[in-house]
Amino acid sequence: MIFRRPQLEPLPTPNQNHLLAALPVAELKRVAPKLESVTMLQGEVLYEAGQAAPYVYFPTSAIISLNCMTESGDSSDIAWVGNEGVVGMPLIMGSQTTPTAAVVCVSGHGYRLKAQRLLQEFNRTGGRRTGVMQQVVLRYSQSLMTQLAQTAVCNRHHSVEQQLCRWLLSTLDRLPSNELTMTHERIASMLGVRREGITEAAGHLQQAGFIRYYRGHITVLDRAGLATRVCECYAVVKKEHERLLRDIGEQAQLPTRPSPPTFDLASDFV
Repeated sequence: MIFRRPQLEPLPTPNQNHLLAALPVAELKRVAPKLESVTMLQGEVLYEAGQAAPYVYFPTSAIISLNCMTESGDSSDIAWVGNEGVVGMPLIMGSQTTPTAAVVCVSGHGYRLKAQRLLQEFNRTGGRRTGVMQQVVLRYSQSLMTQLAQTAVCNRHHSVEQQLCRWLLSTLDRLPSNELTMTHERIASMLGVRREGITEAAGHLQQAGFIRYYRGHITVLDRAGLATRVCECYAVVKKEHERLLRDIGEQAQLPTRPSPPTFDLASDFV
């Protein structure tokens, strides 16, 4: 009898995070020894609102939701961060606490770095490429603010089905597959809508053949179909992030690196 070893998933690397990948090789090598690889499980709270948080997180395959909760206990996500960004912007800006909770919504891997260590990197002087880490992270903050603003617009003016399509497409952009595990109740909580609304919207998308949903498992069958139902908010946020990463590379005169994939809403979601 021949025994076969199980195939292991490739180990995560810092380059799987777009911000870390945008750094010059020398700067990444300087920071890499201080990066701590972490596994993030769905539902794990990285930090609560108002809590002291000494680390910032660079996800590689995990997705983190930034969550606000009312006094009555209702909550909704105001942004999601995956391999395109960093979690902990208030800490980077000098605050000791954050106004939102950071909760893992999709399990995966990432890296954490002490906020104080990142601030030390910001304050480095001397050399032609001084401040690239600072430039990369602060430019990302503009992309994050665009996402926050567009989420507010979307929640106010667009249907639950459009919001669900936006969430599905944005989530899949950060994942290597077209499958995810998420209950209707959890999606409703993240979007700040009623569970019945998510169930109805998901039913419409399933009837159209765009997704398959079974016991908390969602498989996207037709991204092009979802793109026909999504509102403009999805494209606005995605294009802004791609533009900022492109600008970072040009301004820092970095060597050519593989850029995150770009999508044409009309044809590429297949």
